[in-house]
Amino acid sequence: MWRRLGHCFLVGWMLLVLTGCQLLPVSAAESGVTKITLWHGVNPPSNRDVLQTLVDQFNQEHSDIQVESLYVGQEDQQTPKILAAIVGNSPPDLLWYNPTITGRLVEMAAIRPLDDLLAASPVGDELDPSLWESMQFQGRIWSVPFGTNNAGIFYRPSLFKAAGITQMPQTWEELRQVAHQLTRDTDGDGRSDRYGILLPLGKGDWTVFMWLPFLWSAGGELTDKANTTNPENLQLVTSEAIAALQFWRDLLDDGSAVLSLPERGYEMDGFVAGKVAMEFSGPWTLAALQATGADFAVLPIPRQERHATVIGGENLFVFKTTPEREQAAFTFAEYAMSEAFQTQWAMGTGYLPVNLKARESEVYQQFAEGQPAVKVFLEQAKYGRSRPLFRGYRRISENLGRAIEAVLLGKRSPKQALQDAQRRLDLIFR
Repeated sequence: MWRRLGHCFLVGWMLLVLTGCQLLPVSAAESGVTKITLWHGVNPPSNRDVLQTLVDQFNQEHSDIQVESLYVGQEDQQTPKILAAIVGNSPPDLLWYNPTITGRLVEMAAIRPLDDLLAASPVGDELDPSLWESMQFQGRIWSVPFGTNNAGIFYRPSLFKAAGITQMPQTWEELRQVAHQLTRDTDGDGRSDRYGILLPLGKGDWTVFMWLPFLWSAGGELTDKANTTNPENLQLVTSEAIAALQFWRDLLDDGSAVLSLPERGYEMDGFVAGKVAMEFSGPWTLAALQATGADFAVLPIPRQERHATVIGGENLFVFKTTPEREQAAFTFAEYAMSEAFQTQWAMGTGYLPVNLKARESEVYQQFAEGQPAVKVFLEQAKYGRSRPLFRGYRRISENLGRAIEAVLLGKRSPKQALQDAQRRLDLIFR
């Protein structure tokens, strides 16, 4: 028995070694081709097909660089894989991820700063200026934009028409009134079964992502100094943050809102089925919604003190490997930022182009004219802001998410929930 186990162990060890050898990159000196890997979490699958087509096009055009595109799951699935790869000294060459991971990767000395490469690249002048905030951390450029979007409110025009609503809400109070007007008892059992709006429940970053525009619209910030990356400047307990949380609570108290399943605020099944008339989302859902055949349109997030939305999307990070592979990785990143790539990517997925030439091109403008929802996101982009690139953003987002969840579940008042989050974060960072 022990001999058999020893034999199995030896065979397994040899397979592991052989597999590891196969995964080692072949140097350009040996083959004339630099092979690099791109890890991503592009979703839905139809968007992954668009990406693969564009990667294949790059590989056909570059005989000296070959990119392998690998789907490694959604963000919560990606993070442990990324950290394990860094610790094991086997990271990918390129990572597609939202910019909030920047501080963590910089602290781990895992990624290469891109100031020099971007300064020498003509594509840098073609990028949307509003995206530079997402690229910078502590005075350096650590990533480049791949695709951008922002959050808006999807609504069902047929339900608005049935409720006699002809004017789209432009303020918080108007949104509250419209949500109440759309809430109905359709089967006559004395209980609402169609709600005005869906609110995302959960501690995850999706909930925080959709709540931040309300904080900013109220005139608030997460810190006492705008755009800082120092978590010690966090100031969560402010009148603006309390007002933004109270507004979401008011929608529930009115009976006009229903909560999503925990950590499932992005699902739109209830919206498509007509169980909710409005839901927060972004242009990445356009293709999937069009495929359902349900009627829909988009309105900007209503304002309180000012217009605001949150900029989403993902950036590309170049990991520290070898000069040869880092240069090859940036060559692909330049391709991803180019007018041609961004035009095809945006038209195929619903993302907004990060390249201004692509956004202003005749072919894309014609596409946008036929997509009223895209035009809303384009027009709203000038009010967009990126999530702050704090050190330890994940902990900040998690604790802010816990505060939002506590308020939505009626366990704490907005002020109490924010005070709890502030105390926890003070212990962590101070």
